[in-house]
Amino acid sequence: MSAGAAKIPVRVAEVTPVNELVTRFRFVRRDGGLMPTFSGGAHTVVEMNDQDRVRRNPYSLMSDPADREGYSISIRRDDNGRGGSLFMHRQVRPGMEMVISNPVNLFALDLRARKHLLLAGGIGITPFLAQIRQLSAMNGNFELHYSVRTASLGSYADELVANYRPRVHLYHDDRGEQIDLPALLDGQPLGTHVYVCGPKGMIAWVRKTATALGWPREAVHHEEFLAPASGKPFEVMLARSNKTIHVGEHQSLLEAIEAAGVEAPYLCRGGACGQCETDVLEYEGTFLHKDHWLTPTQCASGTKIMPCVSRFEGKTLVLDR
Repeated sequence: MSAGAAKIPVRVAEVTPVNELVTRFRFVRRDGGLMPTFSGGAHTVVEMNDQDRVRRNPYSLMSDPADREGYSISIRRDDNGRGGSLFMHRQVRPGMEMVISNPVNLFALDLRARKHLLLAGGIGITPFLAQIRQLSAMNGNFELHYSVRTASLGSYADELVANYRPRVHLYHDDRGEQIDLPALLDGQPLGTHVYVCGPKGMIAWVRKTATALGWPREAVHHEEFLAPASGKPFEVMLARSNKTIHVGEHQSLLEAIEAAGVEAPYLCRGGACGQCETDVLEYEGTFLHKDHWLTPTQCASGTKIMPCVSRFEGKTLVLDR
């Protein structure tokens, strides 16, 4: 792994089905030592040797931050995805040796907040599991609103209700239940921070509603790791490395750079952290920007690209790598 994402050699200690779509995985260090400390909201990048390619996917840490014996993540199977979740569900077994990154936190709790309002959708519950344990240990004031498709797919919902009632509120799509978001946001005490993790539409809904109600931007936090989009294959010249690489239809530009043996830093691989930002030296074509990092002005300038999630269509692309 590249700068900022040191490797931890681990062994898979447990593989536990949670429901028909979600499975939990627990990792422990191969050397028997303690894991690095992390705070609620952190993620790790899991490295998967899948036949002729290496996949690296970010997943939120859901285990208790006070537990340094191992890390736990939960992964929702995506039958139409790029293959990482299918690899984890179908091929990973207890005892298997893998590599993960040191934890990185792009979704940390703001401990200055007087109250933490947590909004989760589906598998977006995972970072909140660690945050809730952290808040509970410090007697923090929090409230969770968790939207699920059905009761059977509500990962950890029963556990949350049992342990943290009445702070936990569940909403089931199949019962027509929905968060009354304007009323919820409008009724919060001064000093509340809101955190949202879930489907893209839910994140946009919360951010837009909070802005309309006058919430300060620094009090609204979200996490969304974007999956690299598929697209037309293209070629890229890496100027510093003096290499021309081919980016496949189902391969990200970052993955192609790594496959060519060229160092490219990253922390999230999901378009959020800015670590892999790369200068464009020359181009003739169209950028397909997919990240959360670059400003509209930077996107329009044609001088920057985030290779983890963005693509290019055209004849010429020269990067400073």
